[in-house]
Amino acid sequence: MNFPLDPRARRLLHTLIAQHIREGTPVPSRILAKQAGLEVSPATIRNIMANLEDVGLLAAPHTSAGRVPTAQAYRLFVDSLLEVAPLREPELERLREQMAPGTGTQALLAQASEMLSAMSRFVGVVTVPQRGQSAFKHIDFLALDDNRVLVILVFPDNEVQNRIVQLQRPFSPEALEQTANYLNRHFAGQGFAQIRRQLVAEMQQAKSEMDTLLSAALDISQQLLAAEPRPEDMVLSGQTQLMGAQGLSDMDRLRSLFEAFSRKREILGLLESCADAQGVRVFIGEESGLAPLQACTVITAPYSSQGQVLGVLGVIGPTRMPYERVIPIVQATADLLGDALKLD
Repeated sequence: MNFPLDPRARRLLHTLIAQHIREGTPVPSRILAKQAGLEVSPATIRNIMANLEDVGLLAAPHTSAGRVPTAQAYRLFVDSLLEVAPLREPELERLREQMAPGTGTQALLAQASEMLSAMSRFVGVVTVPQRGQSAFKHIDFLALDDNRVLVILVFPDNEVQNRIVQLQRPFSPEALEQTANYLNRHFAGQGFAQIRRQLVAEMQQAKSEMDTLLSAALDISQQLLAAEPRPEDMVLSGQTQLMGAQGLSDMDRLRSLFEAFSRKREILGLLESCADAQGVRVFIGEESGLAPLQACTVITAPYSSQGQVLGVLGVIGPTRMPYERVIPIVQATADLLGDALKLD
């Protein structure tokens, strides 16, 4: 949204938003005049504030002579007035210590969510990588009854998953062993979506003696993608941090927000829509498209390993939040989590 503000108006708006974020109270013109450091009269300050209110950047609570920023003002603030500095080295070191490689995927995701909440003092959220997009390290098969096969998967972070898949036709134990050897030899280090695409291409050119092996590999890859468990789509931490937060104290609004946290589906959809984003995205108020988050800001960043996006993490808090602090927290956590996971 484009607001043609002159330098004085921009400086006053920046000062007012920064003051409101610090104190949480409406900012009167006399305080603004002192904080902004402009050599102008109080009347000029009041006129500028009135103009900012006319274009929808400020609002005047009926109980106060001061002004508060609107969601549109926060958007302008984030887009063109905010100066974001990287995290200080002690804070980066704290994150590194909590997200050391080799900790295990689930523990790292939980730790990232908890660190986002602890450092921002709001809600930390991390979407869980889906293993169908992740590389496997080793695979074994065990034939069961009724065309069912137990698949034993080992991932590069040493997490082991056992899945039972229903195949379209029976395969002998010898064929399953050959298929496992073939997948381990040619496809270790790749995800099953990628494996399936390559197998389809190979089957079109394969010799007849390879048909059974490739057919078994393709069938198992398809079933693994279809049967992938999703016990937890995302990890949330710090929901109680929002209780009593300014702008969220209304019980009906807070109840609606906590119900959204419980359902997860809507918030997960918002986060997953950011998977292809380059760096940090900021949704302020209604920009999220989710009614329970109308009084909130959501700051997200994708996390990746070796060029592959694994998921999205972020912070959910009130629109009155210290953006210059939370944005670098989200970015640094995404970078360090991707480095620690090394799923590929």
